[in-house]
Amino acid sequence: MREARPPRLSAGAVVVRREAGLWRFLLLRAYNNWDFPKGLVEPGESPLATARREVTEETALEDLVFRWGEEFIETAPYGRNKVARYYLAESPRGEVRLPVSAELGRPEHHEWRWLSCRETRERISPRLKPVLTWAAALTGAAQEERG
Repeated sequence: MREARPPRLSAGAVVVRREAGLWRFLLLRAYNNWDFPKGLVEPGESPLATARREVTEETALEDLVFRWGEEFIETAPYGRNKVARYYLAESPRGEVRLPVSAELGRPEHHEWRWLSCRETRERISPRLKPVLTWAAALTGAAQEERG
């Protein structure tokens, strides 16, 4: 019997911002897939450092506030035994841009949007729904969605 390979860890952040008194979630689209900013943890890099780096690399946002601490949630393993770890970060200011990736010669994503909890839930894959539920509970956006 073959031993299962350890999962490859990606790390990122569910980035939120208050707009008109409501929480908005930042989603990025690559082709038909909507996701939160994330990427592979590099050797010697902590997952939280990866999350900060990936948000900046993919969105140009730098002033992240981890007001919920270092709490995180991980997805179940998917595609080639990868696991994605997400932290929750607030971006109180800054304009989202999609910088050109040096590796790709183009931005990693095609589009970005700040969306309500309900709009976010409609766009993300089933794998990310528990991540959104977790983030919505921590921020209070779950009550906003019901209200």
